[in-house]
Amino acid sequence: MKRPTIADVAVAAGVSVATVDRVLNARLPVREETSKRVFAAAEQIGFHGTNIIRQRMLADLPSYNLGVVLRKERHAFYQEFAEELQAAARAIKDRRLQVHVQFAKSGEPGEISELLLGMKGKVQAVGAIGPDHHDVTSAVSALKSKGIPTFSLLSDFAQGVREAYLGTNNMKVGRTAAWLLSKLSHSPGKLLLLLGGHRFHGHSLRETGFRSYMREYAPEFEVLDALINLETRRLTYELLMDAVSRHDDLVGVYCIGGGMEGAIEALQEANKGEKIGCLVNELTPESRQALLERRITGVFQTPLRELCADLITTMVHTIEQGMAETPGQRFLPAQLWVPESL
Repeated sequence: MKRPTIADVAVAAGVSVATVDRVLNARLPVREETSKRVFAAAEQIGFHGTNIIRQRMLADLPSYNLGVVLRKERHAFYQEFAEELQAAARAIKDRRLQVHVQFAKSGEPGEISELLLGMKGKVQAVGAIGPDHHDVTSAVSALKSKGIPTFSLLSDFAQGVREAYLGTNNMKVGRTAAWLLSKLSHSPGKLLLLLGGHRFHGHSLRETGFRSYMREYAPEFEVLDALINLETRRLTYELLMDAVSRHDDLVGVYCIGGGMEGAIEALQEANKGEKIGCLVNELTPESRQALLERRITGVFQTPLRELCADLITTMVHTIEQGMAETPGQRFLPAQLWVPESL
């Protein structure tokens, strides 16, 4: 077949050969809309200079570096989170965006603070998952003083200082969990909450929502004192095995934070899957399999694709338009998975 020429690109784009030449060689300014049309035509017909046109277009685009601090690098949920962030950045065609993801090893306030401060001078905006602690607030304040907005993700922190919170409405998620367990239990009994830690604002809100629903609509159930599992598999397993052995009337477990793998293992080993309802967070290969085998009752999933797209566009908008006078919240609805919906 004949190799496509500049003239062929011009015909496909509906412009003159001179316009294509200007786009290809950057001789004179060309409107962005026209450049995009020429690029699309070149790509469609397989023009050999398509990559050059792309590079010319990108060279004229605003360029930003965005930083994100996540947790647990090996966990499937956070791996997917990182992938969705990169995909959301690539989907923005009129900006050149580089997303720099760092993973916290412990999630302790000091570590999160250090990671945040380490991004000073390297990025124009930051998103992070972390505890609500004065060390983290201090780091967010330091970034803000340098014109770098910080966005709290999944669990809020540094209220009044951070730019915005993006995630689910944790109070509603907690109330939904309480409604579900109360309706699915064959008889009233005890309910156990497993928290990652009191420093996570999102966990506290979910616990508050859970307890408020039970007081209002299901007072016949007893909500036990929440146990701290540090979001680790082993501790979650040990805590739940102990609770099962001590409470014959345990009818429900809600793993508010991480560590769900330990809860799944404990219920399987104790052979209590049918008697004890169990709710966990995030649909991973392990929680999906447990749900299919009905070892757990339901999974609350964060809509990562929508969250990441919202975060990236909001970051760019804030960089270009300036930080808001009043920090806000951007809620996304959590998705609830049950065995029949998989």
